[in-house]
Amino acid sequence: MSALEAVRSRQSWSKVTPDAPSREELLPLIAAAGRVADHSALQPWRLIELRGDDRVRLGEAISVVRGDPDPSAKPLRASLLIAVVASYRSSDKVPRWEQEAVAAGVAHMLSLLLDEAGWGVIWRTGDYTRSPEVADLHGLGPDEALLGWLYVGGKPSRSPGSRRTVDPEPLLTALPR
Repeated sequence: MSALEAVRSRQSWSKVTPDAPSREELLPLIAAAGRVADHSALQPWRLIELRGDDRVRLGEAISVVRGDPDPSAKPLRASLLIAVVASYRSSDKVPRWEQEAVAAGVAHMLSLLLDEAGWGVIWRTGDYTRSPEVADLHGLGPDEALLGWLYVGGKPSRSPGSRRTVDPEPLLTALPR
């Protein structure tokens, strides 16, 4: 499959089966995703693997942020969650926004690679991604920010539905004169 075909066929899978790739299966995909454009090769990102009870602990932290008495069941929607962290580096040339773009690029590239490998993936975010409680749970440092989680699992037999193709004409413009 070409890169164009992989991108054209990518879909978000909001529901996945309990199957999930092993750590050993993830490592080569992460190595490939790390080849995303990265000004000054700062590698301003890291990923955190959440499985089993880690997902329960995340649900508890989300509930604290939301003021809910019961743990959130959202993290239990997939057997594997991969937290995407922007890990900012000191640089005179590369601003924080560009470093965050690199981390987001790694997440998107990884989601494409997981999809191509046969896994269902959806990138989930929420207002609680930047909360102190959730940051503490993930062990984030003062120069880090959580960008969300890739929820990863097996693709169910039923498709997630069709995705509308973007009309590129109005999105590609010339420089104003």
